[in-house]
Amino acid sequence: MNKPSVKVSVIVPVLNEERYISSLMESLLLQSYPRNEMEWIFVDGGSGDNTVSVIERFKSECPIRVLKTQRGTPHQLNVGIRESTGKYVIRLDAHTYYPDNYIEKCVLYLDNCDADNVGGRVNTVGTGLIGQAIAKVLSSKFGVGGSQFRVGGESGYVDTVPFGAFRREVFDRIGLFNEELIRSEDNDINARIRQAGGKVYLAEDIESDYHCRDTVSAIIKYAMQNGNALFHTIKVNPKAMSIRHFIPFLFVVSLILLPILGIKFTFLRYMFFMEIVLYLLMDIYFSFFSKGRQYGFVTVLLFPLFHISYGIGSAISFIGIKLY
Repeated sequence: MNKPSVKVSVIVPVLNEERYISSLMESLLLQSYPRNEMEWIFVDGGSGDNTVSVIERFKSECPIRVLKTQRGTPHQLNVGIRESTGKYVIRLDAHTYYPDNYIEKCVLYLDNCDADNVGGRVNTVGTGLIGQAIAKVLSSKFGVGGSQFRVGGESGYVDTVPFGAFRREVFDRIGLFNEELIRSEDNDINARIRQAGGKVYLAEDIESDYHCRDTVSAIIKYAMQNGNALFHTIKVNPKAMSIRHFIPFLFVVSLILLPILGIKFTFLRYMFFMEIVLYLLMDIYFSFFSKGRQYGFVTVLLFPLFHISYGIGSAISFIGIKLY
């Protein structure tokens, strides 16, 4: 790694982000952390829209470099890390708006705690009725399980955080992002940090607003691709995925096997019936009796659609097929 010449290297992988990139740039311009102690590196994976030209409009106002490379988030991140010079490396996402104290707080925690990677809560926001309903699904414990950064987890050591603010030396100890893992690179690198005796810290006062997909087809594709990462990832690093990642897969398998096996075994028919009833009750409860109930008539359909799509993606990866 290069000897640090600035304190913070901000690295953003981008690909066809024209819709969101201006919002991201505006949030970076408002950061309270001193600009002379930062460098901003955008790594483009071959955008076919105006992403790069929008970024370059801001070059006169901030310390920007734009690098171009092949597509693939972990590869883009690695290119950025190799070119960076900061003591701390903060990975940002182009779909996200960051409050003006985001970088300052990340640095504060890295300066004062023993974690190798620090992150915060993600507030998922959507556009329009479908987008806002999808945001509710992705912020619900029923929707995404115990993903602490998505469901308002409290400060503490966790298995993973979104994006990540890293100490540079952690990459010398454990290596860079695994370029085989296109959809689960964060889970993998955080697992490797913990396996090497390091710590990952979630700070509840670090927050960002993530702009989620806003169409049904987009959330189905998102769920299937994320689910499809499951078995590919555990082949590379079995500790990168937690139990919650397997639940949609097991759910889909049970929907197929229990009715078939129930033809011969009566108790399995009852199990299938009880599973469906319990799932529907939870679906109704989290749709109509929790925060965001105004979207209930949409989320009552989106929850099973999201879970089944994720589970199908996982089942496809189980037989060795990649969807990304």
